[in-house]
Amino acid sequence: MSVPMRIRPGEEQGARRRIRPGTARRIVPYARPYRRQIALLVLVTAVSAGNVAAGPLVLKGIIDDGILPRDRAVVLWLCLTLAGLALLDAAAVFVQNRCSGRVGEGLVYELRTQVFGHVQQQPLAFFTRAQTGALVSRLNSDVIGARQAMTTLLSQAVSAILTLLLVLGAMVYLSWQITLAALVMIPVFLVPARLIGRRLQRLTRETMQLDAEMSSMMNERFNVAGAMLTKLYGRADDESALFARRAGRVRDVAARSVAWGRLLPIIVTVLTSFTTALVYGLGGVLTIDGTLQMGTLVAMVTLLMRLYGPVNQLSSLQSTVMVALVSFDRVFEVLDLKPLVAEAPGARVLDVRERTDPARAVAADGSTAPDIAFDDVCFRYPAADEVSLASLESVAVRGPERTSDALTLDGLTFRAPAGRLTALVGPSGAGKTTITHLVPRLYDPLSGTVRVGGHDVREVTLQSLRDTVGVVTQDAHLFHDTLRANLLFARPGAGEQELVEACRAALIWDTVEEFPDGLDTVVGDRGYRLSGGEKQRIALARLLLKAPPVVVLDEATAHLDSESEASIQRALKTALAGRTSLVIAHRLATIRDADQILVVDGGRIRESGTHEQLLSGGGLYASLYRTQFAHQAPADLSGAASKTRP
Repeated sequence: MSVPMRIRPGEEQGARRRIRPGTARRIVPYARPYRRQIALLVLVTAVSAGNVAAGPLVLKGIIDDGILPRDRAVVLWLCLTLAGLALLDAAAVFVQNRCSGRVGEGLVYELRTQVFGHVQQQPLAFFTRAQTGALVSRLNSDVIGARQAMTTLLSQAVSAILTLLLVLGAMVYLSWQITLAALVMIPVFLVPARLIGRRLQRLTRETMQLDAEMSSMMNERFNVAGAMLTKLYGRADDESALFARRAGRVRDVAARSVAWGRLLPIIVTVLTSFTTALVYGLGGVLTIDGTLQMGTLVAMVTLLMRLYGPVNQLSSLQSTVMVALVSFDRVFEVLDLKPLVAEAPGARVLDVRERTDPARAVAADGSTAPDIAFDDVCFRYPAADEVSLASLESVAVRGPERTSDALTLDGLTFRAPAGRLTALVGPSGAGKTTITHLVPRLYDPLSGTVRVGGHDVREVTLQSLRDTVGVVTQDAHLFHDTLRANLLFARPGAGEQELVEACRAALIWDTVEEFPDGLDTVVGDRGYRLSGGEKQRIALARLLLKAPPVVVLDEATAHLDSESEASIQRALKTALAGRTSLVIAHRLATIRDADQILVVDGGRIRESGTHEQLLSGGGLYASLYRTQFAHQAPADLSGAASKTRP
């Protein structure tokens, strides 16, 4: 048996991955809705760049035309001109920041909503593999990094280029000799920028990956289940040590990033100092010889300081752009992950009111219950590279999730009659839960067909299918919100009386009334403020509020005591009347009254029939039943088998 390859995405495999070709081009569509703001941003940036070049020229006039000739009027007017340029520059910067904010936050909104919506379309297998912290990192830090590319870098690039051109023009106008000497030094600035940019790109990707891993650990340890597990096993010190190691890796990589990021400004500062000394030397000689005026020399030195500012920005811009592109690349990496379960083009709405099957049942609320049919269905859980990304997992496994190519479901065929209760029983790992996942199309089969109401589930819209099918799992999930909000998740338009009736039917209303805030009680993280039985009853109430024609219960009463379970069973018998029900139960006493019992083993239906038929057949069901009731006397066992339906 081959052992799957395990990969640490935060290490070299993820850190050294280059930005994919075409990433920059994919940014353009996100900028189109903001083209007016971007045009205004470019305009005010140009005004600001013009001020940078105009200031030294006014300074030259103050010295050469005002101070040296002792002309007070010229000095006064030119000083007022400098003040006016300063006010104009302040206004330009304000508008620039306003435009940057609108474009940047708009981009964050677009990317976040697009990534969130796309992640929601991923199959269930994606969420079983991806780390929550890694996904949150894509929606937070990576999206904010992408915003920097669209706002700060855009204005910085435009400002640097325009300033460089205008300052060079002014310098050439004043002294082409000094300008030529200054230009010789520019290529020296570009070489270190390119080398450092590549290094920062790799370090940035590695930092983002390590941050995501650390966020995932915090999400897992800070929820109630993770905190309880840590305390019960006495692993608080070990967990702190593990977090310290991960935080240490983030610290080390971040420290290297800071060191490399600050190296470039140091190099640029040294080169700028050398060039300034050159200009002062050459300009001083030309001024002594009478070739240059004093004001021209001062203006040239000032322009030189403003020349290497844009050169410094452009030299570091490449590294900053590469860092920002890493953020876009990581966002696009998620957006490019194709959902394994997708709606077919031209999919039709599943309308259970269409009575194509005369045997269909009608529920108490008048809805038509469709049948469920599996026709020679084969299924294997997808491989990791089909549903997830290595960079979203703490340990990525290449290859199938299972250790062999064995099918989870192998040629499975059965029919759950409309309006009837069909129970699925069998040993653990037989494929029962997988069957219930295929009905609402959380997965697609490899071959064969799953039909609801005679329609292939792959040919109907996902929304209509999931409106038709209601599911309650063994581990019911509640959001950290009020009871009301959790119930309304099933049907947002439900009224107060409908909420109360659903709670009464699930035998939870008496408990809700005892809460000080009633339906407005906050249930806590994953509903941990409620007991297991209370959570399960709320989940059942949510299902009853939805009132779907097809109901799937996966050990939905597992957390209830015997008395409550019996009461819920009676309530469900009334509530589910006329609905097609598919129920998984390990406690066989709860499904003795099922209209049909299917015994699943090894991904196939081994036996089918009623409780009495299967018990008298002496097969796997009878063996499972006798194992559960081995403590009872033979007379009690036979009596249990012959119980009539209540």
